[in-house]
Amino acid sequence: MVHTVSVIPVSGGWAVNAQAIAAPMVFFSGAKAEAAARRLAETIARRGETAEIRIFLRDGSMAGRFACAPMVEMPMAS
Repeated sequence: MVHTVSVIPVSGGWAVNAQAIAAPMVFFSGAKAEAAARRLAETIARRGETAEIRIFLRDGSMAGRFACAPMVEMPMAS
């Protein structure tokens, strides 16, 4: 399953929405919202699941889409 983390414009700022969180996180700064979305997606990836970040502009168009693949531990070479 791919978890979607969206950054969307809201009145007075930006919100981060995802099924992985109980309520949207709201920020005044788009950059801070994007950073929070990235941290959330990385947390999901560390759990072994795929996350996709979707960034939307104020006009509703998608500005970008980024994937965070599941992180797996690599065995150490002996």
